[in-house]
Amino acid sequence: MAEKQLPGFIMCVCTGKCPGFQKMDIWDFINQVRVELPVEYGFIHPQLCEEDGDRFLADYLKAHRKVVIGACAPNMQKKMFKQAFRDAGMDVEKDAVMVDIRDMTNEEAYKKVEKALGDMEEKGEKGEKEDMEKKEA
Repeated sequence: MAEKQLPGFIMCVCTGKCPGFQKMDIWDFINQVRVELPVEYGFIHPQLCEEDGDRFLADYLKAHRKVVIGACAPNMQKKMFKQAFRDAGMDVEKDAVMVDIRDMTNEEAYKKVEKALGDMEEKGEKGEKEDMEKKEA
């Protein structure tokens, strides 16, 4: 059986000047996520919704690694990033979890990301089980 690939975690901070991140020490937060949670790596992008963010995401998705994105409203993230996932042969609904971590302390955001990773793991196990059942049928 192949070794399970851990997801990545991308934090988008909307140029670092968004008032929604004032309660958080983004550097302590990203270090806690990348060291303590089951992610391959965690990093900060200054603004995924800009052109360089599009290029970055397209390059990142070439590895077909699942991702949790901590940033603004999930519906906005899905709308903005859906095409990038499609272009990479991935499904934004299956291969990504978007979480809104604005207006949170480090502890609140950490718990939300931890839950998102757990949900992603659970969803992946459910999908694997369904795939196995289809093969057996």
